[in-house]
Amino acid sequence: MDQTIIPIRNIIFDFGGVLFAIDYNAPAREFSKLDWNDFTAEYAQAAQSDVYDRLEIGDIAVQDFWNYLYAKMPSATEQQVQDAWNSILLHPISHRLAAIPLIRKSGFRTFLLSNTNATHVPVFEQMMKDNGDFDVFQQGFEKIHYSQELGKRKPHPETYLHLCDLHQLNPSETLFIDDSVQHVEGAKKAGLQTMHLTPEKDLLQELRLLGILY
Repeated sequence: MDQTIIPIRNIIFDFGGVLFAIDYNAPAREFSKLDWNDFTAEYAQAAQSDVYDRLEIGDIAVQDFWNYLYAKMPSATEQQVQDAWNSILLHPISHRLAAIPLIRKSGFRTFLLSNTNATHVPVFEQMMKDNGDFDVFQQGFEKIHYSQELGKRKPHPETYLHLCDLHQLNPSETLFIDDSVQHVEGAKKAGLQTMHLTPEKDLLQELRLLGILY
């Protein structure tokens, strides 16, 4: 008996690594130049310590977070520390961003769910404005959800279900796309369809294979 294929009606996109180029290793390299060599023990794509989790759900004041980093590198200037922290952000992936409004116009409900924070948002939004991508970014989504505003973060299954409840989405009809395997696994546990966007995959080609782009 053939397995029933459940149609995709909604798509939730991750941001960093999917629509915006990220270098997860850049802050560690930059912090080491400022004489802090243990950053990778605290922060990585696969896991991170509590202070960064709290930042991503808006549970710590931005200045308190900066003070935490400043204390790690007392010989560095505040601007050097901030620049090193923001070095994770590379550039918008313009051709992918440009496809999102087309997907939305073709009838799919599109959303963004990003584990991010109040220190990074103004930086990457300004980078998109400078690059001419910000309007397309805003037009592409029915709703943009940043974790520090949502108060919830990936990969917890309740985060995906909360978003589905907010927008009355059927999880089984919702595709979630992310470059981090733990986030994909969390979405699977919540009952969503998933795409793990590994480096060798072309997002737009994968969407064409699913009949979402033509």
